[in-house]
Amino acid sequence: MLVTEVLPRTLRTLDPESDEGLEAIAEIYRPAAGVRVRMNMVTGLTGSAVGEDGTSDTLTSPTDRAILKTIRSAADAVVVGAQTVRAEGYVLPRSATLAIVTASGDLSGHRLGPDASRRALIVCPRGRESEVARRTAALGAPVVGVDSAGAHLTPDEILGALAERGLRSVVCEGGTSLASAFLGAGAIDEACVSVAPALTPSSGPFVDLSERAELVVTGMLVDEAGFSYLRLGRNPGRAPSPSA
Repeated sequence: MLVTEVLPRTLRTLDPESDEGLEAIAEIYRPAAGVRVRMNMVTGLTGSAVGEDGTSDTLTSPTDRAILKTIRSAADAVVVGAQTVRAEGYVLPRSATLAIVTASGDLSGHRLGPDASRRALIVCPRGRESEVARRTAALGAPVVGVDSAGAHLTPDEILGALAERGLRSVVCEGGTSLASAFLGAGAIDEACVSVAPALTPSSGPFVDLSERAELVVTGMLVDEAGFSYLRLGRNPGRAPSPSA
């Protein structure tokens, strides 16, 4: 399935299943200078982040998966909420550290495997470490307690805790609550959004914002099946992400 670059309007075609096409996608999605925090999500035309099976698997495409791999390979850490780990049956990224944000420690349904002790972090509000450690003991992953001004960790608090551990290049993969918090706080330098040509039932949007996010379209690919792959970056002059 061929992919065409329509913004910038080069109209060049790529085959994401070929080595040359994968190299082109890697070049297109290489983070620009100043891009430290990215969001990567997929949605259908109704705004749903999941398909009929309740996961993103039925919305994704080979190109979306190639983009996911490229974005993860450029990141120090993949940040994801515990609810998404449960719903999607998350596995570890190939190279980036997986940082799971949770207040409960409930990661039922995960498929993280034995390497989680070395390649995952459990991030929780300070005071919840004992309960979270108890519920995630089988993973052996370190539990990081973070001082928080409220009941839920803010993006700035999460990013600060990761930066203290040398994890500065970050991609947020959701779910809806976490991605919305990052966007709403102005923490996202670049949003990568794959839009599937699917009219699926929706219980809500893939991000839920009270105000418009100050991002502009900087790139777009389309494929022969009707998928579009958008990149949205900061308006010139906007402040960098927190904890930079």
